[in-house]
Amino acid sequence: MSASNKVCHLTSVHRDGDVRIFHKECTSLAEAGFEVYLIVPNTSSRMEKGVNIVSFESKPKSRLSRMHHTVNRVLNEALKVDAEIYHIHDPELLRIVGPLKRKGKKVIYDAHEDLPRQILAKHWIPLPLRKVIANLSENVENRWASKCDAIVTATPFIEERFKQVNSTTVAVNNFPILKELSLDTKRDASSVGTVCYVGGITQTRGIIELLESLKYTKARLLLAGEFLEENLKETAIQIEGWQKTEELGFLDREGVKGVYQRSQIGIVTLHPISNYLDSLPVKMFEYMLAGLPVIASNFKLWKSIIEEHECGICVDPLNPRAIGEAIDYLIDHPELATKMGENGKALALEKYNWGFEEQKLLSIYEQLRKK
Repeated sequence: MSASNKVCHLTSVHRDGDVRIFHKECTSLAEAGFEVYLIVPNTSSRMEKGVNIVSFESKPKSRLSRMHHTVNRVLNEALKVDAEIYHIHDPELLRIVGPLKRKGKKVIYDAHEDLPRQILAKHWIPLPLRKVIANLSENVENRWASKCDAIVTATPFIEERFKQVNSTTVAVNNFPILKELSLDTKRDASSVGTVCYVGGITQTRGIIELLESLKYTKARLLLAGEFLEENLKETAIQIEGWQKTEELGFLDREGVKGVYQRSQIGIVTLHPISNYLDSLPVKMFEYMLAGLPVIASNFKLWKSIIEEHECGICVDPLNPRAIGEAIDYLIDHPELATKMGENGKALALEKYNWGFEEQKLLSIYEQLRKK
């Protein structure tokens, strides 16, 4: 394998099984013939799905400690790999762009989120400081992004922002993998009257309103994911709807597929904050690919997908009664729910899937190899 085929993905924050990083980008590159390395803390070093996973132990006591010590370890391991192209996945890794470029390496920055808008919703940052920190982070992020050889973004909205500072910017949307989640068999009988939420659990992703909605519906909830905020679970279990909830925790991809098999409806009722209004959450498209009708937030962008293609119902995500009534409407109209699920699956197969995004990713890598 030639040196120009060696590529290395870097993260100081994500899991080794992160869907975008490992299951989509790294695996796609390996299948295309690249020699792929993934540097990620706190797992086992191994070869999996053609990807060389390189790990080290890092147990920082604070975010600042992680941003210093863990990032330094990532850089050290990265230099040992001596790849041609480095692909970084966390804003805190932008400070190693300089050292990598000085070694003659090509660097891709993968913007998973709109960081400045995300900071505005960070509960752990004092409210008076959020705007100041958001503006500062945008300036720093833009400065380092301009020095990268390419920018990959998770949505077209983020793509437009980075095109202002780096012309080699392309949206590689976080759409689902066809072969992974497309369900061809009939759903379990227990799926009737069951709704699911899959993903990280936070207040702004609507967990409180979703649990409160259960008192307005006959449905029960499958909750798959980790609580990402301190004391949030303690708050959640005090809500009446928790008694109708099956907490499943973090699941691997097979486990997620099993949840979809047991569900009748998928829920993605994120709050109307700036970071979410123009987002394209992978869970929404996974629900569609799995043939589930979707109950989603009534954002303009999401309505143009869900309602215009009759894949589900959009509601006010801050109104538990509206969420509950939408759930019961689909439970009480099973033929309509099935049709919406079929519409969503057809749309995912036609447009919203990883197959199309993979080609954009591979094209960027081929361009950089020729530079």
